[in-house]
Order: sequence, then C-alpha cells, then structure tokens
Amino acid sequence: MRRPNILLTGTPGVGKTTLGKELASRSGMTYINVGDMAKEGELYEGFDEEYDCPILDEDRVIDELEERMSEGGVIVDYHGCDFFPERWFHIVFVLRTENSFLYDRLESRGYKGKKLQDNIQCEIFQTLYEEAMLSYREEIVHQLPSNTPEDLEKNLDQIMQWIEQWMKDNN
Repeated sequence: MRRPNILLTGTPGVGKTTLGKELASRSGMTYINVGDMAKEGELYEGFDEEYDCPILDEDRVIDELEERMSEGGVIVDYHGCDFFPERWFHIVFVLRTENSFLYDRLESRGYKGKKLQDNIQCEIFQTLYEEAMLSYREEIVHQLPSNTPEDLEKNLDQIMQWIEQWMKDNN
C-alpha cells in the first residue's frame, strides 16, 4: 500500500519535532528528524562559529534519505527545505509561531544574541514559507499555526485526514 511523504518545515522552535513524532505515532509512518540523522551520521561539512552549530552536508543528507523516500510513508522534519528534491514530497507543511511564543521557546533552548534575533526575524519575514513556495508546487505548500496545544491537536487531526484521503485516492 502506497503512503505519502510529508515535509514539516519552519523556523527552529515552531514545533516540527513535537508534531512529527506524534503524527508518526498516529499514522504508523516513519519519522525522520534531519538534524538528528545528521548528528548520528556526522553528515557535516564544517562548523559555523557565528551561530555555534555544524554546517549540514546537504548532498550526503540526500544520499542518506534517497532510498527511504522512494519507499514512501516518511515524515521529514527540518528547518530548511530548498535542497530536498521536489519529487520526494506529496505535501509540505510550514509551521508558523507568533514571535512571543517563539522567543520564549528559543530562549529556553539556550539561543541568544544574533542566533536568537536571526531566527525571530526569519519567522517575521516568513523566510521558510517563501523558501517552500519557491521550492515546491504552490498547491502542496500549506501554513499551519503552531502556538498552543490546541493548535497541535487541530494540526494532527487535519494532517491525519489528509493522509487518509491521500491513501484512498492513491491505492
């Protein structure tokens, strides 16, 4: 039975991992956090001193994911999306969070200074939504609010309905 591939993207701290893990639990699909996968496989090409974080080797990430993506039924979680092949995803969800919530979430993760401010600006200017709109067909890109536990439940219900409909239409 064919199952769709889903991309969850958005600024760090918007709730991609929380949504992705719960979605995988409810749907039986495979959840992949690209940041965790990169850490485990050391899929880096350097270190960014300014942001105090490793630099992802995008080509190695693609190589690592290619076979799993062709099988379907994968939920991918990452804060960037322009390097993934368009053919991989049936739908893209960009999570959006109001700045007051996002600031607190990032601060609690230890973000400060330029890294904190740049991520807040990224959300203000809809950087990742625009990246998704430029990288994928407009009709498969959807924004979801991700501020409260109620938003999480509503998003889970909405995505589960979409998965069920996709499976009826494609099997």
